[in-house]
Parts: sequence; C-alpha cells; structure tokens
Amino acid sequence: MSNDPRIDTVVKMAERLIEALTQDIAMLEAGRPREMTSLDPRIQQLCAQYAREAARLNRHELLAAPAGQRARLTSTTKRFQEVLGLHTRILTRIRTASEGMIKAVAEEVEKRRSRARPYSPAHGARPNAPRPASSSLLYNAVV
Repeated sequence: MSNDPRIDTVVKMAERLIEALTQDIAMLEAGRPREMTSLDPRIQQLCAQYAREAARLNRHELLAAPAGQRARLTSTTKRFQEVLGLHTRILTRIRTASEGMIKAVAEEVEKRRSRARPYSPAHGARPNAPRPASSSLLYNAVV
C-alpha cells in the first residue's frame, strides 16, 4: 500500500488551519482581534479548500490507505476539531460579552432619554405618543 497524496494534502491543510486558529486564539487572548490570522483571505480560501478536499475523501480510500497515514489523518483531524472548538467557544464568549455591553449602553441611553424633564415639552406627553427623532438623526437630516 502506498500513501494517498490526497490524504497527505488534507493533513497538511488541517495542520495549516490549526496554526492559524492557534494564532487567532493567542490574538484574542491578547485583546487584539484585528490581528486574527483567520481574517486573511488566503486562510479563508484554505478553509474552503480543506472542506472540499475532506469531503472528497471516501471511506474506501481511507481504508485502503496505510495505517500510519490513517493514524496521522485521525490525530490531525482530532487536533483540528479541538482547536476549532476552543476558537468557537472564545469567539462566542467575546460576542456574548460585546452584545451585553451594547445592550447595557442602549438601555442606559433609553433610560436617560425617558426621564421626565420638568420644563421639556415631552413632559406632559402621552406615554403612547410617538417619540421625536433623536437629535443625531435631526442633525444628519439637515446635512
């Protein structure tokens, strides 16, 4: 049995993606998300190519491959899935925290806007009356 070059190609792509995701995790932990490697179009193309190549491998080809090559593919795939899972969890935490901060800021802005001002015309307005447009929209409409 000889090594299947397509399996070697998939393993090399997975190893490169593992490197990129590991660098992403380091950048996220350092608070520098703009320096993430996965934002590079070449890495995104590699990811798409990896998905295509991995999908093209069929069971019969994998069973016909030498045991060492199958073991390398299995261990690389397992490492890739672990790193990808960690990357996903970190991004989910960051997204959740960011959304929470944005929601808190929006609620605070809304709370401050809705406070009754004794000398404002909106003070005596009905609660269901349409609110006037925000001042930023008014300024932008003038320009």
